[in-house]
Amino acid sequence: MNRPIYVPPMRPGDVRPPSKAIFAQMGEENVRQMLRDFYQELGASAIKEMFPRNLEIASQKSADFFIGLLGGPALYHQKHGNPMMRARHMPFSINAQKRQVWLDCFEAVLVDAEEKYDFPADELPGFLEFLRGFSMWMVNSAE
Repeated sequence: MNRPIYVPPMRPGDVRPPSKAIFAQMGEENVRQMLRDFYQELGASAIKEMFPRNLEIASQKSADFFIGLLGGPALYHQKHGNPMMRARHMPFSINAQKRQVWLDCFEAVLVDAEEKYDFPADELPGFLEFLRGFSMWMVNSAE
């Protein structure tokens, strides 16, 4: 990797995690469906080249992470170890524009999240705030 690494002006601990009550209402299958829909959005986006061809496998791995994050079992840890998300994303050049595409894809999926995934409406603003902070920590390039 021969590129300057950008470090955001924040730390992962600065990002408030989403409520554990989200998983309690949604359940595993709804979280998995939300991530499948998210990866379909990513697969049609300007950053699709950053993702594997098999988006189903990628969405399942991501769903494992979000299930634990949202209050369910720690599936990602059990299957893949410590998430170390910034390190796992380091092979990809992620700038502010690519981050915004990622966020736009997630926000598009969340438009009707209450109806589609039984996402608790009162938890949606906090989840969106988490996504904004989490994705900022993934930015590793100023270019």
